[in-house]
Amino acid sequence: MSRIPFHYKILFFGTPEFAIPSLDTLVKSGYKIVGVVTRPDEPAGRKQLLAPPPVKIRAQEYNIPVFQPEKLTSDLWKAKIPPADIFIVAAYGKIIPPEVLQMPKFGALNIHPSLLPRWRGPSPIQSAILHGDTETGVTIMQLDAEMDHGPILSQESLAIPPDATYPTLHDILARRGAELLIRILPEYLAGKIIPLAQDHAKATFSKLLTKEDGRIDWSRPAEEIERMIRAYAPWPGAWTTMTMRSKEMRVRIDDARVISEMREDTVSGTIFSSSAHPLVITTGKKSLGIVRLTPEGKKTMDAASFLHGFPEAYIAS
Repeated sequence: MSRIPFHYKILFFGTPEFAIPSLDTLVKSGYKIVGVVTRPDEPAGRKQLLAPPPVKIRAQEYNIPVFQPEKLTSDLWKAKIPPADIFIVAAYGKIIPPEVLQMPKFGALNIHPSLLPRWRGPSPIQSAILHGDTETGVTIMQLDAEMDHGPILSQESLAIPPDATYPTLHDILARRGAELLIRILPEYLAGKIIPLAQDHAKATFSKLLTKEDGRIDWSRPAEEIERMIRAYAPWPGAWTTMTMRSKEMRVRIDDARVISEMREDTVSGTIFSSSAHPLVITTGKKSLGIVRLTPEGKKTMDAASFLHGFPEAYIAS
């Protein structure tokens, strides 16, 4: 391995929890972080009070200067950018304009939680689970003007556990990405890694998720809905609308099992009970035994507790 070039200056771009292991690893490995660029504070919680991004909190713990530009294209922001030899980017959440990417000598490296070119875009982890992928991984790549389009420096693959949820897979990939970055960074700065262009013909794209993406279509197969429950935890959540006590209420399905049992002559979305599951919902193919769910405004509960409180509940059309 090449000698770690501590004298190089790094400007780190990142916003959510995913970026924290990479920032931690760079700091603990002795690299000089001249600043952290993150998204502006945003309203959060029921009271919609301004809350700092997770990366801002961590950077302040390290006494690293924090920058939160509204627009990366503004001349005022460009004038504030501290001199850096390389940018490291991990889930920053904005496209960095070409004129900014060209500033550092060694360009900008991005840590992306998929095996590019599969699942470019903002929701690669959710997309891998939702589509039933058996393998995913992390990619260290050079950023260019297009989203997740630049050449690849290194990749590491891993099998997706059959019960993986977004939170569990997210944490694994965040750690793996940080570990891969710290392994290849000295080699890259020493000029010993030749980036390889992606096969753009094989690119697939993930989408920017909205709350509506979590709405369950009970006419879909049970396997697909079960993957949706795992992929969309905790947000946007896989949810449905139920009528309970003569009132329609949104209910998030937190955990479920695919079962073969069906009710004859019933439409998708019909609720019934089986010997193994007190709350079963029919789908377009097979059924889902509900394990845990969260009615709007209530605490998460198991199926038996839900039926005790809402014995007449049914899926609203």
